[in-house]
Amino acid sequence: MMGIDVTEQFVSEMIEPIAGTADTSRMAIGEPGLPRRFSWRNRLYEVDTVLARWKESSPCRNGSNERYLRKHWYSVRTTTGDVMKIYFERQSRTARQAKARWWLYTMRAPES
Repeated sequence: MMGIDVTEQFVSEMIEPIAGTADTSRMAIGEPGLPRRFSWRNRLYEVDTVLARWKESSPCRNGSNERYLRKHWYSVRTTTGDVMKIYFERQSRTARQAKARWWLYTMRAPES
């Protein structure tokens, strides 16, 4: 897992993608449709630039030697200048959170 910069605020909260704004250009290679607009804490954010993308995998939970892709990570800059690390969980954590697939991991406010 990547480290957290001292200027980043740890969040770990669900974000809500705005319907119809997903970037579908990379779905053909197995990535989720990154939402270009989403809400968090009743505020709307719009992705301006994708700064980085990476994947997280882990061993099979049932003991086989296979590895499974668990998360797709993105470092994005919003139109307001915030830099956010967001991720998509390939499998929801619980049935109760079945629709909670996109998460805001950290946030860094624009530099003054």
